[in-house]
Amino acid sequence: MISCIIIEDEKKARETFEMIAKRYLPEKLKVLASAETVKEGVYAIHKSRPDIVFLDIEMPGENGFKLFDYFDTITFEVVFLTAYKNYAIDAIRFAAFDYLLKPLDYMELVRVVSRFEMKKKEVNNNARIQVLLNNLNMGADISSKIALPTLTGYQMEKISHIIYCEADENYTKIYTIRGDFILVSRTLKVVEDMLPPEYFFRIHKSFLVNMNFVKSYNRTDGHKILLENGIEIEIATRRNEEFVKALTKAKD
Repeated sequence: MISCIIIEDEKKARETFEMIAKRYLPEKLKVLASAETVKEGVYAIHKSRPDIVFLDIEMPGENGFKLFDYFDTITFEVVFLTAYKNYAIDAIRFAAFDYLLKPLDYMELVRVVSRFEMKKKEVNNNARIQVLLNNLNMGADISSKIALPTLTGYQMEKISHIIYCEADENYTKIYTIRGDFILVSRTLKVVEDMLPPEYFFRIHKSFLVNMNFVKSYNRTDGHKILLENGIEIEIATRRNEEFVKALTKAKD
C-alpha cells in the first residue's frame, strides 16, 4: 500500500481526490491526511511520513514550491497538482516525480501510482542486491559493521551491538546496547535480510531479535522473552516452536 497526503487549498478538489483514490485504487493508495496550506502540509508530512505528497501549486499565502524550503532532505516523492500545463517546466526544475492536471482524471492518477510502484520495486530490488553483496562480503561475522540507511544518509553500526529491531510502518527502529535507537529508512523485512540469520530471529511481524541478547524465555505467560536490556516481547504463536529450536541451538 502506497501512503500519501494531499496539500490542496480547495476542499472540493481534496474530496474529489480522496473519492477517486477510494474508488479506483482502494488496495494501492492510502490517503493519510489532507491539508489546505503549505504549513499544514509540512506538519502532516512530519507526522505521517508519506511515500508521496500530492501538492497543489497555486495556493494563497505560500505556493506549493515553498514546501521545499521546510525540508533539508526530501524523503518523499512529489506529484504536483495544477490547472496550468506550463507548470510542468517548474515541476521538472524541482525534480518532482510527476504532475497531474486539474480537474483530476482518474486514469492519470492510476498511471502515476503504477509508475511509482515500478520505481519502488526497482529500488527495493537494487537494495536487496546490495544487501546480498554486503552479506557475502561480511559472511556471518557478527563483529562486522553494517551500513544502515537513515533519513539523512548512512550510519555504521556493529552487528553485535544490535539488541533488537522494531517495525515502524515503512521504517525500522534498531535498538542498540547504548540504550538508543537508529531510525532506518527500510522496512523490517529488508533489515532482516541485511542481518545474519544465524544470530537474528523474527519472533513477530513487528520484532526481530538478536538471539545473543535473549535473557530468558517464559512459555507460561503468553510465550514471552526477556532481553538483556529489560525489554519484554511476546512471541507470535506461529513462530514459537521455531523460536524454541533456534534458542536451544544457539545455547548449545
